[in-house]
Amino acid sequence: MTVPPIQRSAGPRVPWLLDVTLGLLVVAALPLAIVTVPNTLSVVAKLLPGDIDQVGLMRTHGLALPALMLTVPLAAVVLRRVQVVHVVLAGLALVALSDVAGGYAGSELLAGVVRVLRGVGAGLVVPATLAAVWDRVLVLRALWVGVFSLSLLAAEALALWPLDKASSWRVTLQPYPMLTGIALALAGAYLVIWILLGRPAAPMLNDGERSRLLLAAVPAAGIAVVAISTATEGWRAIPVIVLAVVAVAGLLGLATIGAAESRTLAYSMVAVGVVLLPSAAQVTLVEMGGLGGPGLRGLWVPYAVAGLLAVGASAAVRRFARGSGRWLTPLGLLAMVVGLCSVRLVVPSADGLVLAVPFTLLAVGAAVALTSALQEVGIGTAVFGLSLCVAGVLAGFLLGTGVQMAMLDGVSSAQELVDSFVGALHSWALIGGFLVVLVIVLSTVMARRGAARPAEGADKAEAEEESAGSVPAVPPQGQSPEDTASP
Repeated sequence: MTVPPIQRSAGPRVPWLLDVTLGLLVVAALPLAIVTVPNTLSVVAKLLPGDIDQVGLMRTHGLALPALMLTVPLAAVVLRRVQVVHVVLAGLALVALSDVAGGYAGSELLAGVVRVLRGVGAGLVVPATLAAVWDRVLVLRALWVGVFSLSLLAAEALALWPLDKASSWRVTLQPYPMLTGIALALAGAYLVIWILLGRPAAPMLNDGERSRLLLAAVPAAGIAVVAISTATEGWRAIPVIVLAVVAVAGLLGLATIGAAESRTLAYSMVAVGVVLLPSAAQVTLVEMGGLGGPGLRGLWVPYAVAGLLAVGASAAVRRFARGSGRWLTPLGLLAMVVGLCSVRLVVPSADGLVLAVPFTLLAVGAAVALTSALQEVGIGTAVFGLSLCVAGVLAGFLLGTGVQMAMLDGVSSAQELVDSFVGALHSWALIGGFLVVLVIVLSTVMARRGAARPAEGADKAEAEEESAGSVPAVPPQGQSPEDTASP
């Protein structure tokens, strides 16, 4: 008697559950990672104990960003061997560990270790979440870009929010412990659902992309050394500005490596990294209540409007404008230029709602530029551009700090301090605008050169074919032309 084959159950097939969990994880984990960047210890300087070197502690507190920017390209290389879900879980576990250890930090050394741990954890989370959403439904990548743009825009405000009425300086080391727990729980749920769905594969990087990612770690290390040395040695404004300009030029030079689509994304990532977070951080500080602005409570509505519009614009580009990166990417960058111009017009302002204009232009412009550029490349190129972006954040902070140092030199009164601080913001907005315009021009020129080279190659091949057809055939050795012409 024939026995029918046993039908084995393939397990639950609910990919939408994985997508929903992943979307919630992006919303929780990505801002948590980016909020690691700002150094806010000076805000709670009055709460520091007298037996701690305050200047040294502020320097070690700033180690999180160098750790993050060095981890991002290395984490992308690790993704070739380790599953994405494991990297996300490991990154959030390090962030949670830094939260726990931050409550016991009582020295400059321990605070530095905590900040480095947090930077490494954040550096794992950012590229891993991008790789996780890469091949999922369209809206997830749009959500990642929108949340990433909003996180860069609001990072300074998010870092300052827990310090309002803080009773201990250690709050800077553990700003959102509850959010860390939520993100870690979502990562655990993501792991369980991923196993139940049969461990779906994530996109992989090839050997050439690995080499380029390792190369991206070189300027990141150089910029980190420059930033630490300038903070330690007390450099003057001009050397800091010169080194920052060299760092930005180096990132743009490294962004030139690769095909035309790769260069467009890399240039855009550098521009967004250098301009967005440093500009928004200065605007946030200028709009604090003590300087006549609305304070943090008056800024949340503009931030929320900018964030929702950034996610919506990214989703619209992803859904309706696929393959249009050549004109949408410069258009998004141009919107950022307009946003920087509006900063010079409306900041400072006692009305927080007015700030929705520059915030929206900056966030939406970044989201449109990055979403459209990401549609033209693979995951390896995307993470390479992300590595340049986070390195550009530190280069932008260096350049903005140099401009502030130059503007604040010789200030002798409180009013002069406020005026010089606002003047430094306006100068920085002008510099940032010119930088983004330079990136637009550079990206356009390189794209045209990349398009012209295949055409030149085709013309050359056609000319060779024509010349080959015009040359009479040479008969084989030992035969006459008449022999070869006979049928």
